[in-house]
Amino acid sequence: MSEINKVVLAYSGGLDTSVIVRWLQDTYGCEVVTFTADIGQGEEVEPARAKAKALGVKEIYVDDLREEYVRDFVYPMFRANTIYEGEYLLGTSIARPLIAKRLIEIANETGADAISHGATGKGNDQVRFELGAYALKPGIRVIAPWREWDLSSRESLMAYCEEHNIPVDFANDKKKSPYSMDANLLHISYEGGILEDPWAEAEEDMWRWSVSPEAAPDQSSYIELGYQCGDIIAIDGQAMSPAEVLTRLNEVGGANGIGRLDIVENRYVGMKSRGCYETPGGTIMLRAHRAMESLTLDREVAHLKDELMPRYANLIYNGYWWSPERKMLQTAIDESQAVVNGTVRLKLYKGNVAVVGRKSDDSLFDESIATFEDDAGAYNQADAEGFIKLNALRMRIAASKGRSLLAGD
Repeated sequence: MSEINKVVLAYSGGLDTSVIVRWLQDTYGCEVVTFTADIGQGEEVEPARAKAKALGVKEIYVDDLREEYVRDFVYPMFRANTIYEGEYLLGTSIARPLIAKRLIEIANETGADAISHGATGKGNDQVRFELGAYALKPGIRVIAPWREWDLSSRESLMAYCEEHNIPVDFANDKKKSPYSMDANLLHISYEGGILEDPWAEAEEDMWRWSVSPEAAPDQSSYIELGYQCGDIIAIDGQAMSPAEVLTRLNEVGGANGIGRLDIVENRYVGMKSRGCYETPGGTIMLRAHRAMESLTLDREVAHLKDELMPRYANLIYNGYWWSPERKMLQTAIDESQAVVNGTVRLKLYKGNVAVVGRKSDDSLFDESIATFEDDAGAYNQADAEGFIKLNALRMRIAASKGRSLLAGD
């Protein structure tokens, strides 16, 4: 173990990672560098600096990554209309490649031999962090304490703190939510507690970002999103940065009871897991982006994107953001977005997002052809007869050869 002289730890300042700081120091006899990322989790990150100092850490990184997170990770993902297993908007998954990237950057800056994280051996995050790290720095050493130590519960962690004089607010920790939560600008997730019973309904006081649809205003809210190359650049005509856009959409979405989700998903490591998610801004973004594409994308391009999306979603969920295949898919997706420009108008009401208008200078909608009124010869309806017969030709031939599709024939 002596070959490990310095480790960069993804540090939240909470119980788990505070224990990991001391455990790394004692187990590996190494110097620990802490890295705390502000990706919009809604909590102060600066206190982590003081906690790290109290643990004897000399090199401390506390970085505001909110704009980079939304601009370089969330926005590219939403250009693909990405959802995992038909429901999950990948709020935790898409944050991990950014954290992995920054861990490696800091390792390079500080000359560290290894990186470390607080992900457990049961979850997806260990895979996401480590796949990203190995892709960006093949020779890096990864230390995952939950796969090495014999601490298995919050109680054992707190006992370790008392034994090793680790400064932790035990009173507040005992009041901690019964749920395992992860938050960033895109979402907040809840696991554990009563949620481990997939039949049990989530308690109303669990939710933090949204009101219930029943408690949402009785008056609908309207919002207009301006798009450029597939990304939202303005809300109600006001230009905003990516992080500002998502912050605003979270606020208006949460106020209207939008974005709650309760699912059982298939983890990459093999088990099923029940989780609840709040993704108000992301839910609005997905609906609006599809509306913008419906007006501007060629039919076959749109359909091809829909075919590729599940593969793209799996890559993100499973931790392959930094893979060559994800990069290849991203290039194709981004190429399609050059014409995804314009404005979408939405109505938000009690948990629902309804598209009520869309317009674009790049629109492929031709009213003179689509109209049910007199089209002045823009479309010759007689052409449809040959089109239908040609498309039916293979089926007509098969039927004439006795290959009936009727049961019993």
